[in-house]
Amino acid sequence: MPVIDTHVILRNGDKVLLSQRGGPYGYGRWHAPSGKLDRGETVRTGAARELREETGVDVDPEHLRLVHVVHHKQSADIERIGLFFEATAWQGEPENREPAKCLALAWFSVHDLPEDIIEYPAAGLYGYLRNERTLTEHGWRR
Repeated sequence: MPVIDTHVILRNGDKVLLSQRGGPYGYGRWHAPSGKLDRGETVRTGAARELREETGVDVDPEHLRLVHVVHHKQSADIERIGLFFEATAWQGEPENREPAKCLALAWFSVHDLPEDIIEYPAAGLYGYLRNERTLTEHGWRR
């Protein structure tokens, strides 16, 4: 079974909030606040929980709009389904609540994103920003 990941895109005008990884996967690279869905929780509840745990920002799950899906082939044995949500309203100012896992939080213009975004979350972020389609299959051989 694929791992189900939730990713939350916080926008402030033309800026999006990104997190710089501090753990072994993608160390030093950027991605949107994200995490795995826990057993027994809905995807929007899980996305809101992960956002709060990582950034301190509160969002009502009803204010999370699904904007993109990525079916990611991580390896021969691991598949992931990433659900990318845009927060349409939230409360609080982002702060790094997980310094052991996150090196920094920063706002970036959608016109000047860092080049070192991890490929899997980049596929969802760019899919959302380009509004070309709602599904990306990433890492699969064709």
